Amino acid sequence: MVLKFEKSFIIPMFVIIILVITCASQVVSGRSMHEPSIVEKHEQWMAQHGRTYKDELEKAMRLNIFKQNLEYIEKANKEGNRTYKLGTNEFSDLTNEEFRALYTGYNRPVPSVSRQSSRPSTFKYQNVTDVPTSIDWREKGAVTHIKDQGQCGSCWAFSAVAAVEGITQITRGKLIELSEQQLVDCSTDNHGCSGGLMDKAFEYIIENKGLATEADYPYRHEEGTCDNQKEKAVAATISKYEDLPKGDEQALLQAVSNQPVSVCVDASGRAFHFYKSGVLNADCGNNCDHGVAVVGFGTAEEENGAKYWLIKNSWGETWGESGYIRILRDAGLCGIATAASYPVAI
Repeated sequence: MVLKFEKSFIIPMFVIIILVITCASQVVSGRSMHEPSIVEKHEQWMAQHGRTYKDELEKAMRLNIFKQNLEYIEKANKEGNRTYKLGTNEFSDLTNEEFRALYTGYNRPVPSVSRQSSRPSTFKYQNVTDVPTSIDWREKGAVTHIKDQGQCGSCWAFSAVAAVEGITQITRGKLIELSEQQLVDCSTDNHGCSGGLMDKAFEYIIENKGLATEADYPYRHEEGTCDNQKEKAVAATISKYEDLPKGDEQALLQAVSNQPVSVCVDASGRAFHFYKSGVLNADCGNNCDHGVAVVGFGTAEEENGAKYWLIKNSWGETWGESGYIRILRDAGLCGIATAASYPVAI
């Protein structure tokens, strides 16, 4: 069969088919297909995350920030020698400065003689030699679900609670969801939504003779007045806490082999901000500003055998790998071993 335009110009049907397939492939590859504009991408993102703005001026400002962040993400993902991917998330219309101010909250301690002496060269697990190649405390039932601190600098409370929840399950065989809000309201040596330290949270729990459950003292995403009645509804206790030697990832490995550990990290970098998956190997600095919990470690065969720390964060399940991040191990990355500590059960 042929199509006839003129007697002297005859195009065989197979040529027509080839032309149609070529045009279709160009559409699929994006050459002819409509590529969403940055405005459309922002609208889609707003709908996905339920974001609204007070007026068109604010919307235009946030659109510009979103555009800059998206350009950074796409550029970073195209570069080689990376074992991780970035992606948009619910924080994609915030500047890095805004994000850090709203969603971190680890207060670096002022150097002092007493603080230096609390980082001893000896610790409970220093003689542990039977260290597995990997461990995931989630699989052992010692990790509660991912929580969300919201726009409150209470990461220190979530980090401390994750460690206490872990050791409580390990020693008592029961996973209990404990209260971050109690620490935010009642740990007066810390500063609620303005930041704090995990060690001071542990000290409060020891002095209070325990911590209430999340159900008894629920999280409110803001600091309030300590509820003394709820404060005494103790569900879990610890006898003391220990600090690990500063910067010692081997010591951290020994400790995490036995229980989840509270650590601080430098979360100021945009790679941390937009982390989506894989093993983070970005240069993220060593100035701790965020409290998290190490709940395991292992080797990522899909990422050229990269050794990693498995970290539970408190930015909700839409961030990272369903709320978790894997950070390159044995590289001093993000200040991971700068101020690691863990509670000891009674």
